[in-house]
Amino acid sequence: MIDLLPPAPVFAVFLAAVVALTLTPGPDMLYVMARSLAQGRKAGALSACGVISGAFVHLAAAAIGLSALFRHSPLAFDLVRYAGAAFLLYLAWRAVRGGDNLTTPVQQRRSGPLAIYAQGLATNLLNPKVALFYLSFLPQFVDPARGSVVLQIVLLGSMLNLLGLAVKLGVAMGAGGLGGWLKRHPRFRRIQRWASAGILATLALRIVVPGRS
Repeated sequence: MIDLLPPAPVFAVFLAAVVALTLTPGPDMLYVMARSLAQGRKAGALSACGVISGAFVHLAAAAIGLSALFRHSPLAFDLVRYAGAAFLLYLAWRAVRGGDNLTTPVQQRRSGPLAIYAQGLATNLLNPKVALFYLSFLPQFVDPARGSVVLQIVLLGSMLNLLGLAVKLGVAMGAGGLGGWLKRHPRFRRIQRWASAGILATLALRIVVPGRS
């Protein structure tokens, strides 16, 4: 399994990006926060599990699709990487230009456990930006010379998803305090946005600048 991982410097960049991105408040995190505030920690945890289940579906689709693409056309695989670099630059621009968009989570209607899980699943699964993110982010760390493209994508994507689950469960456990803290510290959110933008831009430049590792 170690052979499937990127070299240490590249893997360090991957881990830094994953940490920064999973800690950035987004629609999924706000949904988990809203559900936890409305129905308690258990409901928030169920919604977090639903969200990450959707993320694993996106991961499986990305792994299968990118692997098939590489088998049929290595050139097309490289084109996907370059297109992914462009999308990462777009995400970096959005992170900087997005402004202070943390809003109070909308109060959620009370639902049963299965419905809460299903709503979390749908929140992630039906978001096309999630699919685009997996297709643009993960290939930047994949090298067919290290072995199976599918296994590399699944391994890296699973690390991303499991850390995301841990963060969202933490949000579910402390939704009230976290929401208030973020609102009282806008400077933290600005720093976080710029840090995320810098990491995304760095990943994109690894593709377009000759001599990348």
